Order: sequence, then C-alpha cells, then structure tokens
Amino acid sequence: MHPTDIDYRIWQVVALIPPGKVASYGQVAQLAGLPGYARQVGTALRKLPEHTKIPWHRVVNAQGAISLPAGSPSNTAQQSRLEAEGIIFNPGQRLSLSRFGWKP
Repeated sequence: MHPTDIDYRIWQVVALIPPGKVASYGQVAQLAGLPGYARQVGTALRKLPEHTKIPWHRVVNAQGAISLPAGSPSNTAQQSRLEAEGIIFNPGQRLSLSRFGWKP
C-alpha cells in the first residue's frame, strides 16, 4: 500500500499529539480537514512505515478504547506505550478522554 496525500495529512496531525494525550480517530480526521472520515485515519495508520516516529499509539476510538483486537500484540503494544506516558486505563480497558484527550 502506497501512502496518499490524505495519509500524509493524517500523519501530520497525529505527529502533533503530545505525550500523555490521545485523540480519537474522528478528531484526527476533523483536524486533517476530513470531517466524517474517521475510518480513513485507521487506514492511514496501517500504512505507516514499520519504524515510524509518528505516535500512532496516541489514537483511540471515540469511547476512549483501543480499537485493535484485545490481546493482540498491537493492542498490548499500544496500551503499554500509553501507560508509559502516564495514561491510565480503567478496569473496562478505557481511558478518560476528558482527562487525557488532546485539546489543540
């Protein structure tokens, strides 16, 4: 899969999310000038190069949960990276968007 101009726009927004904060797929789409294209954000993140410095792990769903399959290596990696930045998950594996959500 080759990145498109839309992918690059999404990556630029994700690169701005500071440590200890998260953004939803929909918020990233909105900030990239693509309102209503939350699914495209997930597609763009899947196209990131393997050793990217773009903080893909700071993007979660609108409920404050990781969208990757529970128990998968990617889910575990995302949660570990977020916890290393001080983000706390509740017993239902959700985080507080009001507390940890990015407000650019």
